[in-house]
Amino acid sequence: MLNFLSKKLSQDIGIDLGTANTLVYTKDRGIVIDEPSVVAVNLKTEQILAVGNEAKQMLGKTPSHIVVTRPLTSGIISDYEVTEKMLRYFIDKVYEGRFSLMSRPRVIIGVPLDVTEVEVKAVEDAALSAGAREVSIVQEPMLAAIGSRLPIEDPVGNMIVDIGGGKTEVAVISLSGVVTWKSTPIAGDEFNRNIVQYAREVFNLMIGEAHAEQIKIKAGSVIDAGERLEFPMRGRDVVSGLPKEIIVNDTHIREALERSTRTVVDYIKMTLEVTPPELTADIHERGMLLSGGGAYLRGLDRIIAEATAIPVRIVDDPLTAVVRGTGVLLEQEELLQQVKLPSARNLAK
Repeated sequence: MLNFLSKKLSQDIGIDLGTANTLVYTKDRGIVIDEPSVVAVNLKTEQILAVGNEAKQMLGKTPSHIVVTRPLTSGIISDYEVTEKMLRYFIDKVYEGRFSLMSRPRVIIGVPLDVTEVEVKAVEDAALSAGAREVSIVQEPMLAAIGSRLPIEDPVGNMIVDIGGGKTEVAVISLSGVVTWKSTPIAGDEFNRNIVQYAREVFNLMIGEAHAEQIKIKAGSVIDAGERLEFPMRGRDVVSGLPKEIIVNDTHIREALERSTRTVVDYIKMTLEVTPPELTADIHERGMLLSGGGAYLRGLDRIIAEATAIPVRIVDDPLTAVVRGTGVLLEQEELLQQVKLPSARNLAK
């Protein structure tokens, strides 16, 4: 009886716990949180000063006793305690700090394809400590495919390339399971680091990763589309140590990202090479989907299509595909049971 009342009173939520951003979905309101996975910590008091957008604004601007950190690396928890506090903050924000023991939510969380049992348990423990009643773990490309309304339950090949902040994951899905997959840390954050390195090597300019991300968004392109894109690059001159500004364009950013984008294409090809022929034929006919923030990089869909001879399209609102997948599973319990990973907490007993 108590369990029945608890289920009735709780508002179940889905969480895309990403390296760059955390998104939260509720059944009644849709996406209610979309904030950076960033936390500011006071080392003197060990207190959390800020989470999300407020913490990201502090990046590179703090005194020595305040550290702004990302508690996830490549989609995996690297700082358990900070991740728990970040999740608690977001869950409290959804419920305005008023949920009780009776209304603790059931939570669905996405994890990378190459996650280990230890890492699954860390996610489960962090969510339960943050206030969840029950936790279901699902692989992120599966969630992205579900959120993109691919027919994953059918005996056909569905190929999705999820380019997040910390990882690019390529998966072929059929009959509610991942048949073949590849994963690489070459993704959005690495693209930013490419631009930082390029600025130093070519222009003798030191810039921050947050500014590099701005440049990627405004002037980033991996194919010459005939449209010249420009954006000011601001930083510190390596030689003089003084502030400096130059104007960069899409040609510069293409050069900076060339090696990384080639690696992403190579991983897609490697996945296709180990995919069963029947599924490859389906993919050739149906095409593949791009999801995640990296899908917004101008021309990426075109160079993948040219390299693989397979049609490529970007999902609607690629940044939210994973969290929308959790929303679908909140409504479809039978499908959730098919695609969720076994609980590492049960295996540990």
